[in-house]
Amino acid sequence: MSGTVYLVGAGAGAPDLLTLRAARLLERADIVLHDALVHPEVLALPRNAALVPVGKRCGRLSTAQRFINKQLIDAARRHATVVRLKGGDPMLFGRAQEEIDALREAGIRVEVVPGISAAFAASAEVLQSMTERGRSRSVVFLTPRVGDGESGHDWARPAAAADTAVLYMASRQAQAICEGLQAAGVPRGRPALLVEDASLPHARIAPARVESLARAAATLGDGPALLLIGDVYEEIVARAETPAQPGTQRRTA
Repeated sequence: MSGTVYLVGAGAGAPDLLTLRAARLLERADIVLHDALVHPEVLALPRNAALVPVGKRCGRLSTAQRFINKQLIDAARRHATVVRLKGGDPMLFGRAQEEIDALREAGIRVEVVPGISAAFAASAEVLQSMTERGRSRSVVFLTPRVGDGESGHDWARPAAAADTAVLYMASRQAQAICEGLQAAGVPRGRPALLVEDASLPHARIAPARVESLARAAATLGDGPALLLIGDVYEEIVARAETPAQPGTQRRTA
C-alpha cells in the first residue's frame, strides 16, 4: 500500500479556527502525527486514528526531523490516509519542505492543507492590521532562531527594512533581538507587541518598545508568543504607557 500524506495546518490555537477541509481529513484519518501545541479538541476529531506525538518545543526534548520523515514514509506504506498535523500553517516555519521532499523521494503522494498562521491570529487579537494605507505597505515574516548545525543569518536587516516585521519563535531571545534590531538601524522607540497564545481565551498582549523587549517578554508565560514590530502599533503601545483610569481594564500581560 502507498497512501497519501496530508500536511494539515491546525491553525493558531483555537479549535474552531480549523478549516473544514482539515476537520474532514482528521475525521477519516487512519493515523495522525501531530505537533506539541495542537489543541486537545482538535486531537479529539480523529475517531479511529492512531495519534502519534512528534512535537518540537524550544528548549525541550524534541523529535528529530529525519525521524519524523521516516515515520511519515512508514505510515504511508501501511495506511491510506496519513495526516501530519502542524501548528499554524505548514508552509510557514513548519519545516514542511523537508517532509515534502522526503515523501516525494519515497514516491509517496503528498498534499498540503493550509491553516491560519499565528501572525494573522495575533493581528486579530490586537485589532490592528499589519498593513495600513499610508503607514505600512510591506510585511516581513522571519525568525531569529537557528537550528542545530545551521549557520547564522542576517535576520535583522529585512526586519529593519520592512514597515511591519513579524518575528516567530522570538520571545526567548528578546534581549538579543533588541540589540540586533538597534544595530540594524531600528529606532529604540519603535513600538512592538508580544502576543502569547493568540486566538485562545487566555491570550496575553505585552506592549513594548524595541528597547524594552526583554522586560516585556519576562511578563509572559510559557505559551507560544509572536513579536510584532512597526509604527502601526503606536496607538496600542501609547495607550499601555498611559496610566489607566479607575475602573478600566486592559487585556495585557
